[in-house]
Amino acid sequence: MDPSLRVAVLQSNYLPWKGYFDLIHDVDLFVFYDDVQYTKNDWRNRNRIKTVNGEQWITIPIGSGHGVRIDQIQLERHDWQRKHWESIRQGYAKAPHFSRYKSFFEDLYLGRTWQRLSELNQYAIKTISAEFLGARVQFACSDAYKLQGGKQERLLNLLQVLGATEYLSGPAGRAYIDEAQFAARGIRLSYKSYDDYPAYPQQSGPFNHYVSVVDLLFMTGDEAPSYIWGQRLR
Repeated sequence: MDPSLRVAVLQSNYLPWKGYFDLIHDVDLFVFYDDVQYTKNDWRNRNRIKTVNGEQWITIPIGSGHGVRIDQIQLERHDWQRKHWESIRQGYAKAPHFSRYKSFFEDLYLGRTWQRLSELNQYAIKTISAEFLGARVQFACSDAYKLQGGKQERLLNLLQVLGATEYLSGPAGRAYIDEAQFAARGIRLSYKSYDDYPAYPQQSGPFNHYVSVVDLLFMTGDEAPSYIWGQRLR
């Protein structure tokens, strides 16, 4: 067991916003929590990009997803892959750093056929984190552990198995986390703040922090980390 192990646990999202990667950057171990119920109209299979014509949704078709775990969602259609690449290519072809990331996204959509939503999300998140943002973090999947109990009990059991000394939650966790249970297990509880991100150049319309990280990459290139956690490191 590490003497100090800061852990975050979160469902995988489709090309998530920069705050997701900020959470990843702030921990030693990030656990994909995909063996839980898929939630409709959430960020698991959709996100927004910001093109010269304004914001645009890109959504992976998965059906209702009712009663299915995230890691069990099969992608039976594949026509969306080319459509998403065309949306991204057309939207960012004139962005300052499009050529820097073109080959990765072209391969993501045209070079592979994704069978499961979870596999696509996790691959993209891990690659962007390590290769493009330089985050030094270990990744794991919760389905590798035999977890039992209700929502919070299940999470606490996972953290205990991992040997976590600290759990970093998103700010929404304040509304439902029973902090006393973490204290009873000897796990320090912290909450992530998504405040004070600096603005960066965007292509059109009012600035929006909450679009997909692809916008930040294409617009700022290797400077992308400085617009996420760089201000805190100065």
